[in-house]
This record gives sequence, structure tokens and C-alpha cells, in this order.
Amino acid sequence: MGKKTLKYGLWIVGIILLLWTILTFWVEAKGKSTIKYYGNKKALYHIMIVYDPDPIYNLDQQICEQYAETFTRKGCFTVVASVSEAYNLNPGEYELIVLCANTYNWAPDWAITGFIKKLNIENKRIAAITLGAGSTSRSAKTFADLIIDRKAILINDFSYWLWRPNDESRTDESNVKLALEKAAQDAETVYSNLLNTP
Repeated sequence: MGKKTLKYGLWIVGIILLLWTILTFWVEAKGKSTIKYYGNKKALYHIMIVYDPDPIYNLDQQICEQYAETFTRKGCFTVVASVSEAYNLNPGEYELIVLCANTYNWAPDWAITGFIKKLNIENKRIAAITLGAGSTSRSAKTFADLIIDRKAILINDFSYWLWRPNDESRTDESNVKLALEKAAQDAETVYSNLLNTP
């Protein structure tokens, strides 16, 4: 009886690991190609925002577009691009790059980290965004460390959550709505820091 129980338990663990591996490769696969432009190309400041679309929920897209809309109201020209489109952009044409990572297995997604490793961001001003269901502290630290290791100037880093409250005092409201409100405020901070960072 004990051997049968152990064998059954090992089968269950094996199936869970297999499903977890399949799910990981599915969410980590490069998302669809997308690019959107905001504002006037003749603006003084050009900003590039890069993310890899999450296949389950588009909080990443909503947050990135919220940043772009805020920057546009400030008179900036902003491009929001998926990783696959961002490879065609020249980082030298932008005064600020905003990099957005989804958290999978407590780490930033493979597409954005691979993009950063290939991108020449030395001395570029960078803002980092980390998204997750709830626990993003390890992912955010890994993401920030990677950006700093690439000798970029990290002017801000922020986290937003799908399930964990984005505002503990307003738990009866839509968490996504609160994330977007917070993103608009944080984008204002990023813009101020862009003006004040040499």
C-alpha cells in the first residue's frame, strides 16, 4: 500500500511539473507584434516604451498605453512597441526608454530580458515597470539589476499588480483601474525626473 501511494504521489508531482513547464513556455513565448505612436514627432522629447504582451491578460498593454497618454499630455512623442517591433527601433533616437516586464516564476519575462541584453542602453535614461499577479519584489530587483548592469541610468522603477491591491485603502474598487490611476501618477514622476536627469 505504501509503495502504491508513493508511486501515485510521484505521478501527480510529475504531471504538475509537466503542466507547469508547458504553461511557462506558453506565457514566456514572444507575444504578438504591435506598435502604436502617440503625439507629435517634432516634440522635444521622444520616449520609447517596450513590453512583451502577456497571453492571459493585457494589464501590461494598458499600463504602457497609460504612460504613453500621460507623456503625450506633457508634449512628448511616444512609441509603445512589443519586443518584436522594438528590435526595429533605434534607441539613440529616444531621450527615455520605459521597459515593462511581466513576472513569471518570480522573474522578469524572457522576451524583455533578452531584448535588454541585446540593446545598447549604456548611459540611456530608463524607467522600469514590473507587473505581476501579486509578488513582484524578486522580479523587480532582478529587472533593475539587469538594467543597471547594462550601464543605463535607472531613473525610476515601479510595480503594479493584477490581484494584490494597488491601493490598500481602496480595496473595494477595481484593482486594474487603481493600477492605471497609479500609472498615470507615476508617469508624471518619470517625466519630471526625465527633465531633471542630465
